[in-house]
Amino acid sequence: MAEKKAFLLRLDPVVWDEMERLAQTELRSVNAQIEFLLRDALAQRGIKPKATPSRAPSSSTPSSSTSSSSRGSRVD
Repeated sequence: MAEKKAFLLRLDPVVWDEMERLAQTELRSVNAQIEFLLRDALAQRGIKPKATPSRAPSSSTPSSSTSSSSRGSRVD
């Protein structure tokens, strides 16, 4: 996983309570919920964060193709 930037965020306790409630209903941690909402807000403004190199889909593709090809040879 890509390294993430850590920082201190001060929130009103009422806002925190609502974030916690929303995160629970969407089965996320509060941290993941905050990141989700920030990304959503950026997308609404037409801003798409650049993907980090470790999240590139090509890194997971070879391992899945290798396992499927080995399964195919075992079946024969």
